[in-house]
Amino acid sequence: MRWVFAFLLASAPALPAPALAADPGFTPDQRREIVQIVRDAMKADPSILREAVTSLQAAEQARAEADTRERIAERRSSLVANAADPVAGNPAGDVTLVEFYDPRCPYCRRMLPSLAAMIQKDRGLRVVYKDIPVLGPASAMESRAILAASRQGAYGRMQQALMTNPAQPSAEMIAQTARNLGLDANRLAADMASPGVTQQIEANMRLARDLKVDGTPVFVVGSTFIPGAVDQAALEAAVAQARRHG
Repeated sequence: MRWVFAFLLASAPALPAPALAADPGFTPDQRREIVQIVRDAMKADPSILREAVTSLQAAEQARAEADTRERIAERRSSLVANAADPVAGNPAGDVTLVEFYDPRCPYCRRMLPSLAAMIQKDRGLRVVYKDIPVLGPASAMESRAILAASRQGAYGRMQQALMTNPAQPSAEMIAQTARNLGLDANRLAADMASPGVTQQIEANMRLARDLKVDGTPVFVVGSTFIPGAVDQAALEAAVAQARRHG
């Protein structure tokens, strides 16, 4: 509210501006006068408060966006250049889209067709997946299975199979899914429990915390942070902007 007070004081000739300039604090009498000015102003024009709140919210959002851009820049290598990350689309693409997702998240599942369509449409798009199982043991099991399948060159196929299956995962269900995909189910089970898969998930979770990811899905394109399930056009616009800015 001090911003509001300052604004009102600047337009109120009744207050001695030189004295206020000399003393950044307010005396009790000045405080009472300010309160009265605010009350009178609110009665006369309630839009003053709305405009002040809107301005403060815009400033706060701008600060948050600047902080996010800085965090993204500081972690650029971990975001786009981790050799352990699964990659879809063009591995040498000129724009990288990073998705933080949970395989059990319904909103993440909703985005599968959009991402597939973008990869098919945009031959210069590179997609990096960051598995973050935040929704509990079932999510952790599916994330482990998907990452383990990548050891057999089947990340995308396992991702598609599990994320389009509404059933709760079990060891037998995942083993059968692996067999259906032509994978070695025993090797998949061993890889699911391997330190490498554990470390990859932990690294993804740390990166998500560093970037203040508080839900799934979240997309990072260039310096743009996009939370939530958005439509394909919004993602394509972010990719186009990143491409323009190199």
